[in-house]
Formats: sequence, structure tokens, C-alpha cells
Amino acid sequence: MSRYSWLLLLLLAIAFLLRVDFIFYILYIAVGIIAWSRWHTARAFGKLTAAREFRRRAFLGESVEVKLTLTNNSRLAVPWLQIQEHVPPELRVEESVQLVRSIRGRQMVSHTYHVKGLQRGYYSLGPMQLTNGDLFGLAKPRSGYLAPDYLTVYPRIIPLARLGLPSRLPFGTIASRQRLFEDPARPMGVREFRSGDSLRQMNWKAGAHTGKLLVRTFEPAISLETAILLDLYSGSYERRNRHEATEWAIVVAASLATHLINQRQSVGLSSNGVDPLRLQADKRVFDEVTGRLLFDSAAAEGGLGRYLAPSIAPRNGRPHLMKILEQLARLDMRETIPLSQWAPSACTNLSWGVTVPVITGQGDETTCNMLHQLARSGFNPILIAIEPTANFGLVRERARRLGFQAYHIVNQRDLSLWHRPVAGSAEGAFLR
Repeated sequence: MSRYSWLLLLLLAIAFLLRVDFIFYILYIAVGIIAWSRWHTARAFGKLTAAREFRRRAFLGESVEVKLTLTNNSRLAVPWLQIQEHVPPELRVEESVQLVRSIRGRQMVSHTYHVKGLQRGYYSLGPMQLTNGDLFGLAKPRSGYLAPDYLTVYPRIIPLARLGLPSRLPFGTIASRQRLFEDPARPMGVREFRSGDSLRQMNWKAGAHTGKLLVRTFEPAISLETAILLDLYSGSYERRNRHEATEWAIVVAASLATHLINQRQSVGLSSNGVDPLRLQADKRVFDEVTGRLLFDSAAAEGGLGRYLAPSIAPRNGRPHLMKILEQLARLDMRETIPLSQWAPSACTNLSWGVTVPVITGQGDETTCNMLHQLARSGFNPILIAIEPTANFGLVRERARRLGFQAYHIVNQRDLSLWHRPVAGSAEGAFLR
């Protein structure tokens, strides 16, 4: 029994013993207030609705406005309502997310705060806890939750507008004697018009000069695509700088994809990292109230390999780039499937001749042998190692002997070297 119940029993005993009407009156008033407080608190709280509105995607460092809306659908007022919104520490909060408000009957109130994404990721805004009570503190406070919503912060992108790739790397199209399509960027001459020729290929000036209908001809070409393989298996990186290295690997992948899309090339993405969206679909490892992903439970249920991010097939266009960046924002490094076991299966559905940049920690012998097998299968693998090593010269030489190229991009300074080829090199060789 609560202390108020003991107080009421004491007043009742005194009233019966002393036969004082005033004490009975006080007792009636107290019982009425307690009953009203408990009924009103439950009734008013049950009629409350809450909503959260914000833009679900943002670039790194961009401020996002979050609007919390509370609506009292009852005629009864809510004396006080405590609002506590959970925001991850990776998101800088510019206003308070804890406040107390009173809401009149049939009133709608709102509160706005801003968050700023300081690093890429897939973050939950919420849950929002709501607690209300009565003015006298007689009723037990009631609590409820607004389920979390999710904000995607895109990874950092380093501009590569002047990326000097060697001419051997077949990004885009290469000339071919096998006529798959004619490349408008490679004019070859003119010929007489034939039935079925496109009017867009007509050469009107030359036709007016010769008095015949002429169409432009172009060199045949083969369209080659790029499929980025991003290694996020935790064992591929040294323990001391594992987090920083994988974050840098994601930056390199995002920068490369952005550059190629800007060049109107087709780009795809595959990774052996974990996608939180796959975990959310499994109720055993996702807490809907807190929005937390229970990685330990997922590992205990049979490993994280079943939660790998789905592969994105090579496409071009800005919407496709945003799809790639969104997946890169969500990816998480975990102990899933080693690169040498996962990469061959990831390339199963790729076309012949696809360029496959493989971004990983270091190019050990196992990785190089796996890339050699990809080269023998008709792909064009490229090793991009992003962890510091003093013996990368040996890795580069091993890669050369096995038929593919290797690059070492440890930080942004090294990435900038891709902008400028070595002076006097006709093939556009690189400093690293």
C-alpha cells in the first residue's frame, strides 16, 4: 500500500473515533482527488500521439532539423509531460532534447532541434521517452516510447576530378574489333545513308557538299563496367588501427565511385561488411524499443555471414550513386567472411572484362593469389591497399608478376598523388 493509502486509513480511523464531520469532509475530498488524478493521468496519456519528422539522409557535416510533434487528442489537459529524446553521441546536438511541457486539451505542440553528422553512419534518432503525471503527485507517472527513426550520414568524398588512371585500366570503353556498339566519342568517317540509320548520326554539312545523304561512322567499342569490392572483414586489418583503416577504406570506395559516376561510367559495389538493414529484419537480434542491433546475439545465432550487404550491380547515373553512398554509410566492419573466400563468389554474376578494384588492408600472398585467379577468369582486378606497410614494393612486384596492378593509398595525401602522373611517362605511371 502507498503512503497515501495509509494516510486515508488513518483519517478514516480518526473520523470514526472522534465523530468529527470536518474530518469526513477532508476524507471525501482526498479520495476524490486521488481517484481523479489516477483516472485523469491514464486517460490523458492514452490520448497523446507523438511524431518525429526529419530528412532521412545527410552529407557529412550537414545540419539536419528534427521536429517533434505532440498532439493531445483529449479535452483534458496534460499538467506536465517530460520528453527525453535519445541521440547518439556521434551526432552533435545543437539544442536540448530534454524538456517538460504542459499541453492543453486538443492542443498540438512541437519542439525542434538540430543534429549534425560528424562521421558517416546509420544512426537511430530515439527512442523518445514520454512521462506524465498529475499536479499533486498522487498518481503513478506513466511512461511511453516513440520508436526510433534512422538517419543516414553519407561518407566523406574526396574530389577526384583529375584522377590520372593509367591507360591500361579499362574504365568506361575500349576500342575493339568485335562490334558490340559504336562509340560516339570515337568518330571514324562517313558513309552513305542506309535504311534504319538514326537521323542523329546524319552529317548534313558533308551531305550538302556532296549532294548525297551521309551518316557519321564511329569506331566499335566494348563497354566495360567497374565493380568495387570493399573488404570489411575485421581480420583483414591490424587490431590497433582497425576502425580508422576501415573508415578510410570506405572513403576511398566512395570517392572512386563518385569519380566514375561523374565520368558517366557504370559502377557497382559489393562488400563483406554487415548491413544493419539486414539485421533489423531479424527480430532475434534487433530491439525495436531501443533501436539497438545486438551483434553478439547475431554471432551466437550462427555467425554474421548471413547479414552481408546485398551487392549493387553496375549502373550509372546520379540516383545509382546515391544508392551506393547510402550503402557505404550503413556498412559495419565485423568478423564475417574472409576476403579470399568471399570475393570469387561476389564476382560470379559480373560480365567478362569488368574492372574490379579490391580495397583491403594489405595485399598478402593469399589476396594476391585470389586476384590472380580473378584475372585468369577474365576480370581486370586492381589491388588498393590502405594500411601502412614498409614492404609494399614487394606486393607491387608480386602483383605485376601475377597480372594485375597494385596501389598503396594510406591517407588523403597518398590519394592526392593519383591526380598527377610522373613527368615524362607516356603511360601515366604513378608516383606510388
